[in-house]
Amino acid sequence: MNAIRNFASSVWDVAKVVIISAAIIIPIRTFIFQPFFVRGTSMVPTFYNGDYLLIDELTYRFREPSRGEVVVFRYPNDPKQFYIKRIIGLPGEKVSVRNGSVSVLSEGKEIGLEEPYISPGSASESRDIVAGPDEYIVFGDNRPHSSDSRSWGPVPKKYFVGRVFLTAWPLNDIAVFAAPIY
Repeated sequence: MNAIRNFASSVWDVAKVVIISAAIIIPIRTFIFQPFFVRGTSMVPTFYNGDYLLIDELTYRFREPSRGEVVVFRYPNDPKQFYIKRIIGLPGEKVSVRNGSVSVLSEGKEIGLEEPYISPGSASESRDIVAGPDEYIVFGDNRPHSSDSRSWGPVPKKYFVGRVFLTAWPLNDIAVFAAPIY
């Protein structure tokens, strides 16, 4: 009889740990941070295929996305797919790509973007993209190997999952991610 009670007590102890862990982890995972694996090379050299990232899902509930932040979003043409790209243009802005340079027309002023995270001359095409209200222009850092707003236009904010907060894998690259200041 004692063996059965000891076994039941042990099972109950394990169940309590699982329940308490789930009560803590599930809300955090659902509403605050979400893990994300990078697939592909569109963000090289910032992120590589197989990098493990934590996505902050909370920040954009309190403020608008900023230029230079890297976001994970649902692809507008197939919302089951997730993409990771860098915000280049904000709502109402016009982004121009000319001979490897990117400039932004914001409130009548032109902003030339210095982009130390990409290879010089990697955006050789010429193109203008205009973001509507509540839309963002996003580019991959590896421009020749990125399907982004240059191909399919601006992304409505409603598709954003969150911003990249932390690189968690590989271990030698663990770091909090910060957007560049333009």
